[in-house]
Amino acid sequence: MEVESAVKWKGETSTKLEKAKAEQAWALVKDFFNLHKWYPTLPTCYGVHGTNGEPGCIRYCAGSGIPSSDGSGSESVSWSKERLVAVDDADRSIKYEIVESNIGFKSYEATMRVVEESDGGCVIQWCFSVEPVQGWVFQDLLMKYRDGLKLMAAKIDDEIASQVIRQS
Repeated sequence: MEVESAVKWKGETSTKLEKAKAEQAWALVKDFFNLHKWYPTLPTCYGVHGTNGEPGCIRYCAGSGIPSSDGSGSESVSWSKERLVAVDDADRSIKYEIVESNIGFKSYEATMRVVEESDGGCVIQWCFSVEPVQGWVFQDLLMKYRDGLKLMAAKIDDEIASQVIRQS
């Protein structure tokens, strides 16, 4: 379901993992300070406040997936500080918000969820809500998330498969 609003952009994307079970993927997705291990255009992610996985902790993320809005016109690193709002192990979901960034997001909130499927596999869902960003197109932002999530799922699948091989 994708909805575009005049007040906020709201989007959702999801992708199926081919090898990981829900509990395996959840262990990696909820590791809030280590998103860089899985998200393809995010080489930097680390904690700057609080304890990893506890609501209120803040991570610093930097990469190249979304252009910065520093106004210089030059290519610079895009960064954000993101606060973990909630973790729900039963629902396998985390909710977070951007508290500061150079990418033009205002009032950004997102939820990532790992959903178990009837065949034993799982899907990662990513829902977000953000005020429209001047000069951006909603569909372009949604496509960045869709493409990034597919690559993230592939990296998680590869990690799970390599863990199985190492345990054999």
